Amino acid sequence: MRRATRFSPADDTSRPPATERPSSFAALRHRDFRLLWAGQFVSITGSQMQLVTINWHVYILTHSAFALGLVGLVRVLPIILCSLLGGVVADAVDRKRLIVVTQSVMLASAAALAAITATGLSRVWPIYALTALSSAAIAFDNPARQALMPSLVPERDFPNAVSLGFVSFQIAMVTGPVLGGVVLARYGPAMVYAVNAASFLAVIAAMLLIRAGGRAKGDESGRVSFEALAEGLKFVWRTPIMVQTMALDFVATFFASANALLPIFASRILNVGEYGYGFLAAASAFGAVLTGLFLTRRPGWGRPGLTVLLSVAVYGAATVVFGLSHTYWLSLLMLAVSGSADTVSTVIRQTIRQLITPDRLRGRMTSVNMIFFMGGPQLGELEAGLVASVAGAPFSVVAGGVGCIVAVLFASARARELLRYRFSRREEDGAGA
Repeated sequence: MRRATRFSPADDTSRPPATERPSSFAALRHRDFRLLWAGQFVSITGSQMQLVTINWHVYILTHSAFALGLVGLVRVLPIILCSLLGGVVADAVDRKRLIVVTQSVMLASAAALAAITATGLSRVWPIYALTALSSAAIAFDNPARQALMPSLVPERDFPNAVSLGFVSFQIAMVTGPVLGGVVLARYGPAMVYAVNAASFLAVIAAMLLIRAGGRAKGDESGRVSFEALAEGLKFVWRTPIMVQTMALDFVATFFASANALLPIFASRILNVGEYGYGFLAAASAFGAVLTGLFLTRRPGWGRPGLTVLLSVAVYGAATVVFGLSHTYWLSLLMLAVSGSADTVSTVIRQTIRQLITPDRLRGRMTSVNMIFFMGGPQLGELEAGLVASVAGAPFSVVAGGVGCIVAVLFASARARELLRYRFSRREEDGAGA
């Protein structure tokens, strides 16, 4: 298996001058990145409003933990089935145009959900069907967006762009659930779905205004074929640090995914209603935002692999305490801690993967990662719902947190390449830019 590629300091011709002061917002100096960053914030805010509303809507219609778990299943199945093809397409066609198409599909799906809900929805299957359609679009959208981002900033600013992108994502995950809870309580779910439909216009506008080219560098054939798919899979499989980080991500989030059960904790255990549910759904992202802001100025990591393992262990431990808690403020705190730990792990892993992957393969690498990164928590929601339906929500969450910690202990003994990995000087300069 191939070792992860590392840059030599001697190859770094784009390092900032020694007198340049580090900035937490270096990547925002670049117009194209600013456009994508702002557009994503608006769109993700709307999507998070819809995400928490769908969970609440399904629970109100069914009062079933199993039905909540099925929401995770209908989200993840299209991703598993379509993401590999999505990565191949993202590397073969103009990525900006592909994003416009996928965002339009998600806009239409949210608008349809708003319309049928406003007419008096009494069954859950239309929610499942339209959620699955949106997930299929995400399977093509996410590889294209992730693969496009390195072309929007110089390499020295890319780690900073990753951190800022994650901060924007997590701020949206704070504001989205809170706004979703408020709009849900005052106007009902149809209004939330309509707001989400409008939010996709922000990314569509950004794609139309970005000047950078949307085609992959070094691959002009534009081929969508089995050979192209096999090339991407071979790259991931032969790069040990890719396999190790993706597997750890999947196992940890599979066991420690409690988001689908938050309506049960809000309504039955903590007794805080819709407003309290919105804050519970936002608490994890609030911790992530604070940590993400710190990471924008982080000058590098001495042992990034060890930091990833420790952060995942903290994530699991916080999940255990949340599952045991019957106090609202403690539950909020533990969700915030879990979000903070997840941020450290995600930013480091995403930076490593993007920097060691050739541009022509970034879409395919991202599509493989999607199966682990998104499949883990979504399948975890199904697992959590099944266990909760048998043994109760607290037991399901606690058992998941323990499983996450066990996965870290196993990885500590097996993920040698991850533990040996060190950022090069170029990556560290970018992390602190």
